[in-house]
Amino acid sequence: MLQMNRSAQLQYLNRKLLAEMPQYREQAAAFPPDDASQRQLLRSLMNVRPPMPLDPAFLAVQDALLSAEREERGVVDGDCLPASSDPRLVLWQGDITRLQADAIVDADNSALLGCFVPCHSCIDNAIHSAAGLQLREECWRLMQAQGHPEPNGRAKLTKGYNLPARYVLHTVGPIVRSRVTEQDRAELAGCYRSCLELAAEHGLRSVAFCCISTGEYHFPNQAAAEIAVKAVTDFLDQRAASIKRVIFNVFKDLDADIYRRLLQSD
Repeated sequence: MLQMNRSAQLQYLNRKLLAEMPQYREQAAAFPPDDASQRQLLRSLMNVRPPMPLDPAFLAVQDALLSAEREERGVVDGDCLPASSDPRLVLWQGDITRLQADAIVDADNSALLGCFVPCHSCIDNAIHSAAGLQLREECWRLMQAQGHPEPNGRAKLTKGYNLPARYVLHTVGPIVRSRVTEQDRAELAGCYRSCLELAAEHGLRSVAFCCISTGEYHFPNQAAAEIAVKAVTDFLDQRAASIKRVIFNVFKDLDADIYRRLLQSD
């Protein structure tokens, strides 16, 4: 089964998912048979699939596909990225799912199960789509054990599965409703601090942060970056921890410019 070509992998995976979720068969029939369209269908079905038992045969094919795609995208070694004026801090602009680090940070919602909107452009969707369905399953087990939604400013650790990163740190940032409050600032700083505390507890050496709470959560980019850099440097200055490198991962040019100025003046 692992010797399937790309087309056969896509057909097999989509067929298995539609057998689990027959309510999507009519919509799936609208997707053309070419590989690009079938890959889009696969991501859509993976995004909407609720947590339920995972078939080992399905996972073997899924993992073969995702690991091949990971290599095709190209893995970026976080340890080889140039540091800022502070040798502990790194700025890197690109796709966080390509980044090889001990842990990358996912900006989640309070359900902590990933994004259920098919092919949504958020980082939560990208990370879960690249990691595979095992990530949602592990998050579900964590949340079942917890018994309540994840509070803002806290963090949880899962495996990275098909990501280059060994682990994923999950955190929920504040949603800015109209103006940034002191509680919003405290919760955002708490996201960075909680992730680093959990990483240190597990002896991790490198952590890559996304721009938590910006974008759809409406935290102003400049203020969010200032809080992020201060929270990280304060933690590293005050704790003799295992963490040797923190990567600020940005996707937009706006955030790259902001972090570049902050890290140059640090």
